[in-house]
Amino acid sequence: MFEKLGVFVYTWRKAMLGLTLLFAVVAGAYGVGVFGDMVPNGFEARDAESRQAAELAEKAFPQRAPDAVIVYRSADRTVDDSTFRTAVQNRIAALPKDVVTGSVDFWTTGAPDLASRDRHATYVGLNLAGADDNAKQDSYLKIKDKLGVDGLRSVRGGNTPAGYEAGNQVGSDLGMAEGLSFPVLFILLVIVFGGLVAASLPLVVGGLSILGSMAVLRLLAQFTDISVFAMSLVTILGLAVAIDYGLFIVSRYREETERGREGADAIVHTLATAGRTVAVSGITVAVALASMSFFPFVFLKSMSYGGIAAVLLSMVFSLIALPAALGVLGHRVNALSLWKQRSAVPGDGGFWYRLAHGVMRRPIAVTAVAVALLLVLAAPLLKIDFGANDARQLPETAEGRQVFEMLADDFDGDGAKTIDAVLKLSGPADAPAQQSEIAAYATRLDSVAGVRNAQITGAEGTMARVSVSYDGAAVSKSSRELLDRLRAQPKPPGATAYFGGETAAYDDTLRKLGAVLPWMLLYIAVSTYLLLFLAFGSVLLPLKAIVMNLLSLSATFGILVWIFQEGHLSGVLGFDPTGNIEPNMPIMLFALIFGLSMDYEVFLLSRVREQYDRLGDPTAAVATGVQRTGRLITSAALLMCVPLAAMAFSQVLTMKLFGVGMVVAIVLDATIVRILLVPAIMRLLGHAGWWAPGPLRKFYARFGIQESDGEPAPAEAQPPTESDVPALT
Repeated sequence: MFEKLGVFVYTWRKAMLGLTLLFAVVAGAYGVGVFGDMVPNGFEARDAESRQAAELAEKAFPQRAPDAVIVYRSADRTVDDSTFRTAVQNRIAALPKDVVTGSVDFWTTGAPDLASRDRHATYVGLNLAGADDNAKQDSYLKIKDKLGVDGLRSVRGGNTPAGYEAGNQVGSDLGMAEGLSFPVLFILLVIVFGGLVAASLPLVVGGLSILGSMAVLRLLAQFTDISVFAMSLVTILGLAVAIDYGLFIVSRYREETERGREGADAIVHTLATAGRTVAVSGITVAVALASMSFFPFVFLKSMSYGGIAAVLLSMVFSLIALPAALGVLGHRVNALSLWKQRSAVPGDGGFWYRLAHGVMRRPIAVTAVAVALLLVLAAPLLKIDFGANDARQLPETAEGRQVFEMLADDFDGDGAKTIDAVLKLSGPADAPAQQSEIAAYATRLDSVAGVRNAQITGAEGTMARVSVSYDGAAVSKSSRELLDRLRAQPKPPGATAYFGGETAAYDDTLRKLGAVLPWMLLYIAVSTYLLLFLAFGSVLLPLKAIVMNLLSLSATFGILVWIFQEGHLSGVLGFDPTGNIEPNMPIMLFALIFGLSMDYEVFLLSRVREQYDRLGDPTAAVATGVQRTGRLITSAALLMCVPLAAMAFSQVLTMKLFGVGMVVAIVLDATIVRILLVPAIMRLLGHAGWWAPGPLRKFYARFGIQESDGEPAPAEAQPPTESDVPALT
């Protein structure tokens, strides 16, 4: 298959490049508007009880939880001053009624929670027109600059303004990451390849992947909600994976030309070896990313769609556009060299060969030390505390965060922070019997431990709403326990209660994640095992890879808890710890890291498998395989860390955690796992590592991924003597 692809690409290489250019223009022109079609956040499940409660309340009651919260503060006047009141109410009344469908303020309601403790500030809750988050955001933009009042400080916050700020900040951070990453990556690629032309090719593949993925996401956004956070994954993953694949393809092509192959022969052999491995790697990563689509959350589904698009497009461009460019360039791929280039053909022996043998000399000790280190790093994971995203993910300069902190610090209660029991009644809410039952239900809720106040905030048709205020954080273990106590209270006869609000949404999220997570893990384990068997032809090595991945992932999550939950390194990384981890993020990182770790597993052990088939010596095969791929894998890991490290300095906490988590995972994988655990465990397994029953051996012989360079085995691939093997120190 890949030989035929190589012949096709080389024959039509100029046409392939022309089509690639056309794709880039069309995809770029269409995809540039993707941000306007995306939705903010997306961390809640569509079928969650809390979402149903919100939808029922929005239809039934003229007043609902505010979409925007505007805080007004005066340095010299209090809310009791008539000029303060008149100025604010006149400003709100002047807003267009087709944009602002409802409002609530201190003077109209008399609610004490709407005035600050020093009475120099108050906030106004606004309901915005729109059936979804995008429509509400459009409404907000129409009034965004009309909310100020002369003589008063006004700060805009709440769900819609904070979501708008988050989207803008993500876009700004991505632009920064790209601006920093491309020149750094180009310099590193020049160092790896020694020439400007070869160094530019992987970057071109990365750019094509990003443009294509943006177009795919915008197209998908016409049919389903796509979270704005998906662009972060598309930009960073598309660039990182494309450079990985481009690095391996270009390196292999230069290796083939150095061995004397030219034209179609060089392209065919490149795709039949490295190209085949790139294809399997891309499919493996995409399969892992697909697991996020199992969850009923827009955020995770969007990450799945964007990640799959970025990886598969990187794979396709690496297998078609890149070989076509190499076919046109030929030996000119080495043009514009800045210094004498080192040989692209891996030498015999060398640093990586000796290092692998040094590790394999004491496999039990190395394995024990490496596993112990990973377990120590994983220890903080035992203390993980999940929590929903709020405005604290924004930088301190963001108005959405300032409003959030003002409500927490300056006001006795957050009127927007309630647990709402939305009742679907068996009869009209205004019937005397129903009114009595609703009042009794509110009294029962008011008597629950932890409740500060429970009051009826709506009664229309056959619907009613009881809003419960409480002390403490909306997202916490105590608030979830309070929700459970409220749910346990008897409902009015014949009524159904739907609980909504931030606490209910957080509780729904954890329950949904817990229900789907086992199926995700089973899917990843089975699919990864099958793909790795095709790559290695072994029944034991896929199990080894899965176990090592779990150890590496546990260590990564332990470090993230230590940093982001406990607050270590917060000064260095520039964030304020929230004391918890948003639960969608570990799911996303698990799928992404699990898939990417298999990227290097496939590249390394495919060459080890090929050497084992030729030599029949597992120790020599590992040493030679590491020698053939060690430099490339290390270079690829370093290059992948560059754009991810740029995201680690994002102003949005969610993106910062993503960048740090990915860098930590890649560093652990490229050091402890690839350099220590793989050679040590392969040495312990010996011939058993490559064992498979007879029928499976035949299946692998026909369909497996077997990469061969067609060169004789290096002399130093033979088992060394005791004196030749360096001790591991």
